[in-house]
Amino acid sequence: MLRLKQLKKATKKGGKNMKSKVASKVIAASMAAAMVVSMAGCGSSKKKVEATKIDVTFDQIEVGKDYTDIKADLKFLTHKTDVVDTKFKEYVEEFQKLYPNVNIEYEGITDYANDVTTRLSTGDWGDICMIPTTVDKDELSNYFTDFGSYKTLSEQYNYLDNFKYGDQTFGIPSMANVQGIVYNKAVFEKAGVTEIPKTPDEFIAALQKIKDNTDSIPLYTNFAADWTMCAWDAYIDGNATGDPAYSHEGRTKGLNPFSDNGDETGPYAVYNTLYTAVKDGLTEEDPTTTDWEGSKGRMNNGEIGCMVLGSWAIPQIQSAGENSDDIAYMPFPITVNGKQYAAAGPDYCYGINVNSSEDNQIAAMCYIKWLVEKSGYAESEGGISVDKDAQLPEALSSFADVELIINDPAPEGEETLANEINNNSELGVNVSGYIPKEIVENAITPDGLTMDEMVQEWNEKWTAAQEEAGVTPQKYDYESK
Repeated sequence: MLRLKQLKKATKKGGKNMKSKVASKVIAASMAAAMVVSMAGCGSSKKKVEATKIDVTFDQIEVGKDYTDIKADLKFLTHKTDVVDTKFKEYVEEFQKLYPNVNIEYEGITDYANDVTTRLSTGDWGDICMIPTTVDKDELSNYFTDFGSYKTLSEQYNYLDNFKYGDQTFGIPSMANVQGIVYNKAVFEKAGVTEIPKTPDEFIAALQKIKDNTDSIPLYTNFAADWTMCAWDAYIDGNATGDPAYSHEGRTKGLNPFSDNGDETGPYAVYNTLYTAVKDGLTEEDPTTTDWEGSKGRMNNGEIGCMVLGSWAIPQIQSAGENSDDIAYMPFPITVNGKQYAAAGPDYCYGINVNSSEDNQIAAMCYIKWLVEKSGYAESEGGISVDKDAQLPEALSSFADVELIINDPAPEGEETLANEINNNSELGVNVSGYIPKEIVENAITPDGLTMDEMVQEWNEKWTAAQEEAGVTPQKYDYESK
């Protein structure tokens, strides 16, 4: 059964109720979705197809030379609904020049994580999907084909850790995202911001200048889109600490990881930046009415100064109007021991249905390898190729002096520990965006919880989850690493 990331309860300790109307709606919708998904994960009326093990591995395939006569009809589930009939159609046509007998049908899904999680339990969802984060590592083999040895594949490809279990690799990243802030250069220049901010205080000061000197919204949260709030969670590890081991050592096992270190670093610095911006009126007036699709064009034309999103957002915003040259990308404004860091991590990973026929699995593996090595998908989406020989794309030129951090994999035997603690804490870090959403809700509410009150609550929940998982939290000093 799929183990789902649990959602935080609506009622807060201390009896302080949120006044924001959106809070109850978000929580109710999330709980309803979780109930549907949980029920689906526990069983299905459909009989699962027996798994078919293939002998070929990802590293053994040479695209355009191996298996060129294979015949297959593949279904591909994707979250990229906007390019199913355009870019992906072109990819299929190019691939078929090498593999003429392989047909590929894309199915775009709007509520991707929930819908695909439900469908995985049936076994007959298709042949390729972008693996949702709801699947725990020790369950990967129940659903997905093994691409081959992690040790072997990691010699050629980066960012394989998300869906690695032992020495097995069950997911190949479509690309890697660099974590930073997409911004409008013209807006910053008009506001009189002459240097890219490197600390939270400098960033808040820049936002204040935008508010004072332009008609633009300094920072757009895209709160109503919901999933966009998860972006803030992605910055609390390598970006905020400069420590590639922080996610599984400092955050997973550390004592009170959300506390203020007093030096504008660490998870607190990330979350407090959001809290301060909302509290100081440097975001949209009513976050509950935000519009993700509309925000792309508004940033392109200068109505919005910046948004905290992964590098994947760059091309989408550049193509949303006539001012593509104004759209740029900056590192998240945290400096650790005089140096800036940026986490580079995998986007959605390709997975192959272990229940598909042998030919379909092999054809799917050929197509995925073509996507990774030949399609140019990563660069076109503002990301980094997972191929170790690939160069940093032009859109990320401002990161030349920034050290890219690739999070270390969890130690053997602890692959599921972080998920277990995250689940039991009900904080949904990197899953539900609950902490960033809670921050916004409280910051816009006159009698909402303070940052310190929220931090205390998060630490208490995290400590309880650590102890439940058998972890005795220890003080962790990432700045000395």
